[in-house]
Amino acid sequence: MTRRKGLLTRIGDAMEAAREKAQKVGTSLARKAEGAAADAKREVGKAGTAVATKARAAKRTVARRAKAAETDAKKALGKAKRAVARKVKTAAAGAEKAAGRVKRAAATGGAGAAKKPRRKAGGAGAVLERGVAQVKRAARKAGTTVRKAAAAATKPPAKRVAKKTGNKTAGKAAKHTG
Repeated sequence: MTRRKGLLTRIGDAMEAAREKAQKVGTSLARKAEGAAADAKREVGKAGTAVATKARAAKRTVARRAKAAETDAKKALGKAKRAVARKVKTAAAGAEKAAGRVKRAAATGGAGAAKKPRRKAGGAGAVLERGVAQVKRAARKAGTTVRKAAAAATKPPAKRVAKKTGNKTAGKAAKHTG
């Protein structure tokens, strides 16, 4: 019977050792799992930070581009306003000049209607008609220049088409040989 007890004791000891070993392995596995979870959490945090950084950078870029576009639009508007004012001023000066001619023609009774008379024929009525026609012509030109300036101011800039690249002579040679 002593032998049996020894065998059972050995079996019990072996089971105890196996249990201890299993516990060590379980603890090790649990520790490894905790480490893997912490690593995953850290990586998620890093990814979130990277995404947030990219989003902020994109937001700044959009804001910068919008500001630049607004500045360009303001510049273009200012240029257009100055161009329109310049054309209007020129047209007004032309109309004033024509009005002066009419006034001189009416005051002198036909002689010296213009600074350099083109033709001498015709009385005061003809000179007056010519002066009125000049005023109308100047007013029409002024309206046209104002309209053109306004259209140019509102017109978007022309888009430039990229040139086709490639060797033209190579294409011709291929046509003739083929």
